[in-house]
Amino acid sequence: MERNKSLVAVVDDDESVRNAVHGVLRSVGLKTQTFSSAEEFLESGQQTETGCLITDVQMQGMTGLELQARLAEENRRIPIIFITAYGTARIRAQAMEAGAVDFLGKPFNDEVLLQTVHTVLER
Repeated sequence: MERNKSLVAVVDDDESVRNAVHGVLRSVGLKTQTFSSAEEFLESGQQTETGCLITDVQMQGMTGLELQARLAEENRRIPIIFITAYGTARIRAQAMEAGAVDFLGKPFNDEVLLQTVHTVLER
C-alpha cells in the first residue's frame, strides 16, 4: 500500500509568491514545504512525500514545464498545479496535455487554489 502523500510542495523563484502560497496552505492546516527552484526540489528527496506540487512556469534555471517533464521521465506521478503570470494558450495546453491538474494565472484566487489542492490530495 502506498504511503500517504500529504506534502504540498511549492516551487517558485519568487519569494513573495512562495510565501503567499505557503501562508494560504498553512492557514487551512496543510503540510507544506517551499523551494526556490526546481533543482532545489529535485535535490531535496521530497518527491516521495509530495502529494501535490505547485510550481511556476517561468523560473530561473529549470522551468516548471521542464520539472514536469523530468518527473515524468523518472516515473514520478505527482499532480502538478501551475501558477503563472506568463500563461499563453500554448503553454497551458502543453502543461495540461502533459498531465497538469490545473493552470492558474497570477494573481490567482486563494479559494480556487485551495479547492484544487484539496481535490488532488483526496484522490
